[in-house]
Amino acid sequence: MRHWQIKASLFLNYFVFAILLNSVGTVILQVQNNFGVSEGSASVLEAFKDLSVAAVSFLLSSFITRIGYKRSMLISLGFVAAVCFMIPLVPSFWATKLLFAAAGSGFALIKMSVFGTIGLITKDEKEHISLMNFVEAVFMTGVLSGYFIFSAFADDTNPSSTDWMNVYWLLGGITLAAFFLLLTAPLDESQAKPVEKEAGLQDITAMFRLLAIPLVLVFILCAFFYVLIEQSIMSWLPTFNSKVLQLPTTLSIQMASIMAGGTALGRALAGLVMKRLNWYVVLNGCLLLAAALVFTAIPLSAGVNGAMATGWGDAPLAAFIFPMIGFFLAPIYPAINSLILSGLPKQQQGLMSGLIIVFSALGGTTGSIITGHIFGRFGGEKAFYFSLFPITIVLVGLYFFRKQYRGQAS
Repeated sequence: MRHWQIKASLFLNYFVFAILLNSVGTVILQVQNNFGVSEGSASVLEAFKDLSVAAVSFLLSSFITRIGYKRSMLISLGFVAAVCFMIPLVPSFWATKLLFAAAGSGFALIKMSVFGTIGLITKDEKEHISLMNFVEAVFMTGVLSGYFIFSAFADDTNPSSTDWMNVYWLLGGITLAAFFLLLTAPLDESQAKPVEKEAGLQDITAMFRLLAIPLVLVFILCAFFYVLIEQSIMSWLPTFNSKVLQLPTTLSIQMASIMAGGTALGRALAGLVMKRLNWYVVLNGCLLLAAALVFTAIPLSAGVNGAMATGWGDAPLAAFIFPMIGFFLAPIYPAINSLILSGLPKQQQGLMSGLIIVFSALGGTTGSIITGHIFGRFGGEKAFYFSLFPITIVLVGLYFFRKQYRGQAS
Protein backbone atom coordinates (compact mmCIF):
# COMPACT_ATOMS: atom_id res chain seq x y z
CA MET A 1 0.00 0.00 0.00
CA ARG A 2 1.32 3.43 -0.98
CA HIS A 3 2.54 5.58 1.92
CA TRP A 4 1.32 3.02 4.48
CA GLN A 5 3.67 4.20 7.23
CA ILE A 6 2.79 7.89 7.03
CA LYS A 7 -0.92 7.01 6.82
CA ALA A 8 -0.62 4.81 9.92
CA SER A 9 1.13 7.70 11.66
CA LEU A 10 -1.67 10.15 10.77
CA PHE A 11 -4.23 7.69 12.15
CA LEU A 12 -2.33 7.21 15.42
CA ASN A 13 -1.78 10.97 15.79
CA TYR A 14 -5.49 11.68 15.46
CA PHE A 15 -6.40 8.77 17.73
CA VAL A 16 -4.30 9.94 20.69
CA PHE A 17 -5.30 13.60 20.33
CA ALA A 18 -8.97 12.61 20.15
CA ILE A 19 -8.59 10.92 23.55
CA LEU A 20 -6.70 13.84 25.10
CA LEU A 21 -8.90 16.65 23.77
CA ASN A 22 -12.23 14.99 24.44
CA SER A 23 -11.27 13.89 27.93
CA VAL A 24 -11.99 17.46 29.08
CA GLY A 25 -15.47 16.48 30.31
CA THR A 26 -14.05 13.61 32.34
CA VAL A 27 -11.27 15.77 33.78
CA ILE A 28 -13.76 18.54 34.64
CA LEU A 29 -15.63 16.00 36.78
CA GLN A 30 -12.49 14.59 38.37
CA VAL A 31 -10.87 17.90 39.34
CA GLN A 32 -14.07 18.85 41.15
CA ASN A 33 -13.78 15.60 43.13
CA ASN A 34 -10.02 15.84 43.68
CA PHE A 35 -9.25 19.48 44.25
CA GLY A 36 -12.57 20.96 45.42
CA VAL A 37 -12.85 23.43 42.54
CA SER A 38 -16.26 24.82 41.57
CA GLU A 39 -18.07 24.14 38.30
CA GLY A 40 -17.20 27.62 37.08
CA SER A 41 -13.52 27.20 37.89
CA ALA A 42 -13.38 23.75 36.30
CA SER A 43 -14.89 25.12 33.09
CA VAL A 44 -11.67 27.02 32.32
CA LEU A 45 -10.09 23.72 31.23
CA GLU A 46 -12.08 24.02 28.01
CA ALA A 47 -10.62 27.50 27.53
CA PHE A 48 -7.06 26.24 27.99
CA LYS A 49 -7.73 23.64 25.29
CA ASP A 50 -9.70 25.68 22.75
CA LEU A 51 -7.92 29.02 23.07
CA SER A 52 -4.61 27.21 22.55
CA VAL A 53 -6.00 25.64 19.38
CA ALA A 54 -7.26 29.03 18.18
CA ALA A 55 -4.07 30.94 19.02
CA VAL A 56 -1.65 28.46 17.46
CA SER A 57 -3.85 28.00 14.36
CA PHE A 58 -4.05 31.76 13.86
CA LEU A 59 -0.37 32.47 14.46
CA LEU A 60 1.13 29.54 12.58
CA SER A 61 -1.37 28.64 9.82
CA SER A 62 0.53 30.84 7.37
CA PHE A 63 3.93 29.46 8.40
CA ILE A 64 3.22 25.75 8.77
CA THR A 65 4.83 24.91 5.41
CA ARG A 66 8.01 26.74 6.45
CA ILE A 67 8.26 24.68 9.62
CA GLY A 68 7.35 21.53 7.68
CA TYR A 69 4.42 19.17 8.22
CA LYS A 70 6.49 16.29 9.59
CA ARG A 71 8.59 18.52 11.85
CA SER A 72 5.46 20.26 13.18
CA MET A 73 3.87 16.93 14.07
CA LEU A 74 7.06 15.67 15.74
CA ILE A 75 7.31 18.83 17.85
CA SER A 76 3.68 18.44 18.87
CA LEU A 77 3.96 14.74 19.76
CA GLY A 78 7.21 15.16 21.69
CA PHE A 79 5.94 18.07 23.76
CA VAL A 80 2.59 16.45 24.57
CA ALA A 81 4.25 13.14 25.52
CA ALA A 82 6.50 14.98 27.98
CA VAL A 83 3.51 16.76 29.58
CA CYS A 84 1.58 13.47 29.85
CA PHE A 85 4.46 11.85 31.74
CA MET A 86 4.60 14.86 34.08
CA ILE A 87 0.91 14.78 35.12
CA PRO A 88 1.01 11.70 37.46
CA LEU A 89 4.14 13.11 39.14
CA VAL A 90 2.55 16.46 40.04
CA PRO A 91 -1.20 15.81 40.44
CA SER A 92 -2.82 19.25 40.65
CA PHE A 93 -5.41 21.48 39.01
CA TRP A 94 -2.72 23.66 37.39
CA ALA A 95 -1.14 20.57 35.85
CA THR A 96 -4.41 19.72 34.09
CA LYS A 97 -4.52 23.29 32.76
CA LEU A 98 -1.03 22.83 31.35
CA LEU A 99 -2.05 19.50 29.84
CA PHE A 100 -4.98 20.96 27.89
CA ALA A 101 -2.94 23.97 26.80
CA ALA A 102 -0.31 21.55 25.46
CA ALA A 103 -2.92 19.27 23.85
CA GLY A 104 -4.71 22.21 22.23
CA SER A 105 -1.48 23.74 20.89
CA GLY A 106 -0.31 20.34 19.70
CA PHE A 107 -3.57 19.52 17.98
CA ALA A 108 -3.51 22.80 16.05
CA LEU A 109 -0.15 21.78 14.59
CA ILE A 110 -1.32 18.19 14.05
CA LYS A 111 -4.56 19.17 12.30
CA MET A 112 -2.97 21.68 9.93
CA SER A 113 -0.15 19.22 9.16
CA VAL A 114 -2.49 16.26 8.64
CA PHE A 115 -4.66 18.24 6.22
CA GLY A 116 -1.55 19.29 4.29
CA THR A 117 -0.01 15.81 4.34
CA ILE A 118 -3.17 14.20 3.00
CA GLY A 119 -2.89 16.46 -0.05
CA LEU A 120 0.72 15.33 -0.58
CA ILE A 121 0.16 11.57 -0.36
CA THR A 122 -3.09 11.20 -2.31
CA LYS A 123 -3.17 11.10 -6.10
CA ASP A 124 -6.70 12.29 -6.83
CA GLU A 125 -9.89 13.77 -5.35
CA LYS A 126 -11.49 10.39 -4.59
CA GLU A 127 -8.45 9.15 -2.69
CA HIS A 128 -8.24 12.47 -0.83
CA ILE A 129 -11.89 12.27 0.30
CA SER A 130 -11.51 8.61 1.25
CA LEU A 131 -8.41 9.18 3.39
CA MET A 132 -9.97 12.26 5.02
CA ASN A 133 -13.02 10.19 6.00
CA PHE A 134 -10.81 7.44 7.42
CA VAL A 135 -8.86 9.99 9.49
CA GLU A 136 -12.09 11.50 10.88
CA ALA A 137 -13.43 8.01 11.62
CA VAL A 138 -10.26 7.22 13.59
CA PHE A 139 -10.75 10.47 15.51
CA MET A 140 -14.25 9.42 16.57
CA THR A 141 -12.90 5.99 17.53
CA GLY A 142 -10.43 7.78 19.78
CA VAL A 143 -13.20 9.85 21.36
CA LEU A 144 -15.22 6.69 22.13
CA SER A 145 -12.17 4.80 23.42
CA GLY A 146 -11.20 7.67 25.71
CA TYR A 147 -14.30 7.37 27.88
CA PHE A 148 -13.60 3.70 28.61
CA ILE A 149 -9.85 4.20 29.06
CA PHE A 150 -10.39 6.97 31.63
CA SER A 151 -13.18 5.10 33.42
CA ALA A 152 -10.85 2.10 33.86
CA PHE A 153 -8.58 4.30 36.00
CA ALA A 154 -11.38 5.95 38.04
CA ASP A 155 -12.00 4.90 41.65
CA ASP A 156 -15.68 4.81 42.67
CA THR A 157 -14.84 3.91 46.27
CA ASN A 158 -12.62 6.96 46.72
CA PRO A 159 -13.73 9.84 44.43
CA SER A 160 -11.04 12.15 45.84
CA SER A 161 -8.23 9.80 44.75
CA THR A 162 -5.87 11.12 42.07
CA ASP A 163 -4.91 7.61 40.94
CA TRP A 164 -6.90 8.18 37.75
CA MET A 165 -4.04 10.43 36.59
CA ASN A 166 -1.99 7.28 36.02
CA VAL A 167 -3.89 7.06 32.73
CA TYR A 168 -1.38 9.61 31.41
CA TRP A 169 1.45 7.05 31.62
CA LEU A 170 -0.51 5.05 29.03
CA LEU A 171 -1.41 8.06 26.90
CA GLY A 172 2.16 9.36 27.05
CA GLY A 173 3.35 5.96 25.86
CA ILE A 174 0.94 5.97 22.92
CA THR A 175 2.02 9.51 22.02
CA LEU A 176 5.68 8.49 22.15
CA ALA A 177 4.93 5.51 19.90
CA ALA A 178 3.28 7.91 17.45
CA PHE A 179 6.42 10.08 17.58
CA PHE A 180 8.76 7.24 16.61
CA LEU A 181 6.40 5.90 13.94
CA LEU A 182 6.33 9.33 12.30
CA LEU A 183 10.07 9.86 12.78
CA THR A 184 10.84 6.85 10.58
CA ALA A 185 8.08 7.52 8.03
CA PRO A 186 9.24 8.97 4.68
CA LEU A 187 7.43 12.13 3.54
CA ASP A 188 8.32 14.25 0.53
CA GLU A 189 7.24 17.83 1.29
CA SER A 190 8.89 19.52 -1.70
CA GLN A 191 5.51 20.35 -3.27
CA ALA A 192 4.40 22.19 -0.13
CA LYS A 193 7.36 24.56 0.15
CA PRO A 194 6.33 28.25 -0.01
CA VAL A 195 7.43 30.34 -2.96
CA GLU A 196 7.09 33.92 -1.71
CA LYS A 197 9.07 35.12 1.30
CA GLU A 198 6.26 37.33 2.52
CA ALA A 199 3.49 34.81 1.91
CA GLY A 200 2.88 34.33 5.63
CA LEU A 201 2.05 37.99 6.32
CA GLN A 202 0.01 38.26 3.14
CA ASP A 203 -2.00 35.18 4.12
CA ILE A 204 -2.84 36.60 7.55
CA THR A 205 -4.13 39.79 5.91
CA ALA A 206 -6.08 37.77 3.34
CA MET A 207 -7.63 35.70 6.15
CA PHE A 208 -9.06 38.86 7.71
CA ARG A 209 -10.33 40.02 4.32
CA LEU A 210 -12.42 36.85 4.08
CA LEU A 211 -14.49 38.15 6.99
CA ALA A 212 -15.81 40.91 4.71
CA ILE A 213 -17.64 38.30 2.60
CA PRO A 214 -21.28 38.00 3.82
CA LEU A 215 -21.35 34.23 3.18
CA VAL A 216 -18.29 33.78 5.40
CA LEU A 217 -19.74 35.95 8.17
CA VAL A 218 -22.97 33.96 8.30
CA PHE A 219 -20.98 30.71 8.22
CA ILE A 220 -18.82 31.87 11.14
CA LEU A 221 -22.01 32.59 13.13
CA CYS A 222 -23.40 29.12 12.44
CA ALA A 223 -20.11 27.30 13.08
CA PHE A 224 -19.41 29.22 16.30
CA PHE A 225 -22.80 28.46 17.83
CA TYR A 226 -22.86 24.87 16.61
CA VAL A 227 -19.57 24.09 18.35
CA LEU A 228 -20.82 26.03 21.38
CA ILE A 229 -23.77 23.61 21.60
CA GLU A 230 -21.74 20.47 21.02
CA GLN A 231 -18.89 21.24 23.42
CA SER A 232 -21.10 22.67 26.17
CA ILE A 233 -22.99 19.37 26.29
CA MET A 234 -20.11 16.97 25.65
CA SER A 235 -17.81 18.62 28.20
CA TRP A 236 -20.43 18.66 30.95
CA LEU A 237 -22.15 15.34 30.30
CA PRO A 238 -20.01 13.32 32.76
CA THR A 239 -20.72 15.94 35.47
CA PHE A 240 -24.44 15.89 34.60
CA ASN A 241 -24.48 12.09 34.92
CA SER A 242 -22.68 12.25 38.26
CA LYS A 243 -24.30 15.26 39.96
CA VAL A 244 -27.81 15.26 38.48
CA LEU A 245 -28.45 11.57 37.79
CA GLN A 246 -26.29 10.52 40.80
CA LEU A 247 -24.47 7.82 38.82
CA PRO A 248 -21.15 6.42 40.11
CA THR A 249 -18.09 8.17 38.64
CA THR A 250 -17.03 5.27 36.42
CA LEU A 251 -20.51 4.86 34.95
CA SER A 252 -20.89 8.63 34.53
CA ILE A 253 -17.79 8.71 32.35
CA GLN A 254 -18.67 5.59 30.38
CA MET A 255 -22.22 6.66 29.57
CA ALA A 256 -21.04 10.02 28.26
CA SER A 257 -19.63 7.97 25.36
CA ILE A 258 -23.19 7.61 24.04
CA MET A 259 -23.00 11.15 22.66
CA ALA A 260 -19.75 10.40 20.80
CA GLY A 261 -21.26 7.18 19.43
CA GLY A 262 -24.44 8.97 18.39
CA THR A 263 -22.39 11.66 16.66
CA ALA A 264 -20.39 9.09 14.70
CA LEU A 265 -23.54 7.23 13.65
CA GLY A 266 -25.36 10.45 12.75
CA ARG A 267 -22.54 11.61 10.47
CA ALA A 268 -22.32 8.26 8.73
CA LEU A 269 -26.06 8.14 8.02
CA ALA A 270 -26.21 11.82 7.03
CA GLY A 271 -23.62 11.17 4.35
CA LEU A 272 -26.10 8.80 2.73
CA VAL A 273 -29.23 10.84 3.36
CA MET A 274 -27.88 14.11 1.98
CA LYS A 275 -27.06 12.47 -1.33
CA ARG A 276 -30.81 12.26 -1.88
CA LEU A 277 -32.32 15.12 0.13
CA ASN A 278 -31.74 18.87 0.18
CA TRP A 279 -29.12 19.81 2.80
CA TYR A 280 -31.18 22.71 4.15
CA VAL A 281 -34.20 20.49 4.83
CA VAL A 282 -32.05 17.84 6.53
CA LEU A 283 -30.19 20.32 8.77
CA ASN A 284 -33.34 22.14 9.83
CA GLY A 285 -34.99 18.83 10.65
CA CYS A 286 -31.98 17.81 12.72
CA LEU A 287 -32.05 21.05 14.74
CA LEU A 288 -35.78 20.79 15.42
CA LEU A 289 -35.42 17.16 16.55
CA ALA A 290 -32.49 18.14 18.79
CA ALA A 291 -34.63 20.84 20.43
CA ALA A 292 -37.48 18.35 20.87
CA LEU A 293 -35.07 15.91 22.53
CA VAL A 294 -34.04 18.58 25.05
CA PHE A 295 -37.68 19.14 26.02
CA THR A 296 -38.22 15.37 26.28
CA ALA A 297 -35.07 14.17 28.01
CA ILE A 298 -34.32 16.83 30.63
CA PRO A 299 -37.65 16.37 32.51
CA LEU A 300 -36.83 12.65 32.75
CA SER A 301 -33.83 13.53 34.94
CA ALA A 302 -35.97 15.15 37.63
CA GLY A 303 -35.76 13.25 40.92
CA VAL A 304 -33.58 10.49 39.46
CA ASN A 305 -31.14 8.77 41.82
CA GLY A 306 -28.86 6.34 40.04
CA ALA A 307 -26.40 5.98 42.91
CA MET A 308 -27.14 2.26 43.20
CA ALA A 309 -26.63 1.58 39.49
CA THR A 310 -23.90 -1.00 38.95
CA GLY A 311 -23.82 -0.93 35.16
CA TRP A 312 -25.55 0.13 31.97
CA GLY A 313 -28.35 -2.39 32.56
CA ASP A 314 -29.79 -0.57 35.59
CA ALA A 315 -28.88 3.01 34.64
CA PRO A 316 -31.79 5.50 34.47
CA LEU A 317 -33.48 6.15 31.10
CA ALA A 318 -32.36 9.80 31.04
CA ALA A 319 -28.71 8.69 30.88
CA PHE A 320 -29.44 7.03 27.55
CA ILE A 321 -31.82 9.50 25.92
CA PHE A 322 -30.25 12.93 26.33
CA PRO A 323 -26.79 12.03 24.92
CA MET A 324 -28.50 11.00 21.68
CA ILE A 325 -28.71 14.71 20.90
CA GLY A 326 -25.32 14.07 19.31
CA PHE A 327 -27.04 11.95 16.65
CA PHE A 328 -29.27 14.87 15.57
CA LEU A 329 -26.58 17.54 15.78
CA ALA A 330 -23.97 15.42 13.97
CA PRO A 331 -24.62 16.35 10.30
CA ILE A 332 -24.61 20.13 10.78
CA TYR A 333 -20.92 20.93 11.21
CA PRO A 334 -19.49 18.77 8.38
CA ALA A 335 -22.23 19.97 6.01
CA ILE A 336 -21.70 23.70 6.52
CA ASN A 337 -17.91 23.24 6.39
CA SER A 338 -18.22 21.47 3.06
CA LEU A 339 -20.59 24.11 1.70
CA ILE A 340 -18.44 27.09 2.69
CA LEU A 341 -15.26 25.54 1.26
CA SER A 342 -16.93 24.58 -2.02
CA GLY A 343 -18.51 28.04 -2.20
CA LEU A 344 -15.13 29.81 -2.21
CA PRO A 345 -12.37 29.89 -4.84
CA LYS A 346 -9.71 27.19 -4.36
CA GLN A 347 -7.02 29.72 -3.46
CA GLN A 348 -9.12 30.90 -0.51
CA GLN A 349 -10.01 27.46 0.86
CA GLY A 350 -6.79 27.03 2.87
CA LEU A 351 -7.31 30.37 4.60
CA MET A 352 -10.93 29.47 5.25
CA SER A 353 -9.77 26.27 6.98
CA GLY A 354 -7.76 28.45 9.37
CA LEU A 355 -10.83 30.53 10.18
CA ILE A 356 -12.87 27.37 10.73
CA ILE A 357 -10.36 26.09 13.32
CA VAL A 358 -10.12 29.46 15.09
CA PHE A 359 -13.84 30.17 15.44
CA SER A 360 -14.69 26.55 16.23
CA ALA A 361 -12.23 26.70 19.12
CA LEU A 362 -13.69 29.99 20.36
CA GLY A 363 -17.21 28.53 20.20
CA GLY A 364 -16.16 25.47 22.18
CA THR A 365 -14.55 27.37 25.03
CA THR A 366 -17.42 29.90 25.21
CA GLY A 367 -20.00 27.13 25.45
CA SER A 368 -18.17 25.22 28.15
CA ILE A 369 -17.55 28.28 30.34
CA ILE A 370 -21.16 29.52 30.08
CA THR A 371 -22.52 26.05 30.81
CA GLY A 372 -20.15 25.61 33.75
CA HIS A 373 -21.31 28.82 35.39
CA ILE A 374 -25.00 28.05 34.78
CA PHE A 375 -24.41 24.52 36.12
CA GLY A 376 -22.82 25.86 39.30
CA ARG A 377 -25.46 28.51 39.95
CA PHE A 378 -28.73 26.99 38.72
CA GLY A 379 -28.05 23.26 38.35
CA GLY A 380 -27.50 20.81 35.52
CA GLU A 381 -31.04 20.80 34.15
CA LYS A 382 -31.01 24.57 33.58
CA ALA A 383 -27.50 24.36 32.11
CA PHE A 384 -28.62 21.90 29.45
CA TYR A 385 -31.86 23.78 28.75
CA PHE A 386 -29.52 26.62 27.78
CA SER A 387 -28.68 24.65 24.59
CA LEU A 388 -32.07 25.71 23.17
CA PHE A 389 -30.78 29.28 22.80
CA PRO A 390 -27.83 28.53 20.44
CA ILE A 391 -29.95 25.91 18.62
CA THR A 392 -32.37 28.71 17.74
CA ILE A 393 -29.52 30.95 16.59
CA VAL A 394 -28.14 28.24 14.29
CA LEU A 395 -31.65 27.60 12.92
CA VAL A 396 -32.01 31.27 11.98
CA GLY A 397 -28.38 31.46 10.79
CA LEU A 398 -28.91 28.57 8.35
CA TYR A 399 -31.70 30.51 6.64
CA PHE A 400 -29.36 33.42 5.89
CA PHE A 401 -26.51 31.02 5.07
CA ARG A 402 -28.63 29.35 2.38
CA LYS A 403 -29.62 32.77 1.04
CA GLN A 404 -26.00 33.94 0.77
CA TYR A 405 -24.86 30.58 -0.62
CA ARG A 406 -27.41 30.75 -3.41
CA GLY A 407 -26.38 34.33 -4.18
CA GLN A 408 -22.70 33.32 -4.29
CA ALA A 409 -23.46 30.41 -6.62
CA SER A 410 -25.41 32.59 -9.00
